[in-house]
This record gives sequence, C-alpha cells and structure tokens, in this order.
Amino acid sequence: ACPDRKVVTLQVDGSGFYPLQGLWTQARERLDVVTVILANRRYAILRYELANVGAGAPGVNASRMLDIDDPAPDWVSLSKGMGVEATRVETAEALSDALASAMKRRGPVLIEAIMD
Repeated sequence: ACPDRKVVTLQVDGSGFYPLQGLWTQARERLDVVTVILANRRYAILRYELANVGAGAPGVNASRMLDIDDPAPDWVSLSKGMGVEATRVETAEALSDALASAMKRRGPVLIEAIMD
C-alpha cells in the first residue's frame, strides 16, 4: 500500500521456519523489508501450551522437541541462501546498530538477534 515506506517485521525463530520462503519473495521483489529474528532457540509457544493443558514438566525427549538448539538454525546462512543480506547480533547495542544500518538502505535485510 505504501511502497515508499520501509517495513520492519519481528519474528521468533520457532515460528520463523514456517514462512522461510518469504525471504525469497523479499529478495525476488526487492522489497524494502527488515526482518528481525528473535532467536531464543526454543518453541516457546509449545512449552506454554504444554503447561496450559497441565501436562507437567516435559521429559528429556519432549524437551528435545521443544528446543531449537541441536543443531541451532543459522539464520544468517538461511537468509543469504534466499538472497537476503543478513547479520547476527548478540547484544542490545549491536541490535541497535544493525537496525540503524538496515534502516538507512533499501532492500531486504535480516537481523538474527540471539536472545540468551
């Protein structure tokens, strides 16, 4: 609706697997989008839902299915593979710098923000 406006999207890593092909679309259409992946390395919503149904603490096997760390996805490589420039940050200051840099230029950019 407003092609002259930059779009900033926030996505967590667990649900980010579902719309991964959206990065390819951003590259193909040369969209002015900054995608920030909040990488906490877990399917947090599934943990909440498990707790909400009263299932108790997940066991070892269930925990392995709720965590995204073995192996941890490399969002920078995934993004570059889809044709979108990407960077990884691990501090709030680095995120601020990367976001400021991405806002100054046109085209799609992904920032993987490690949330430890």
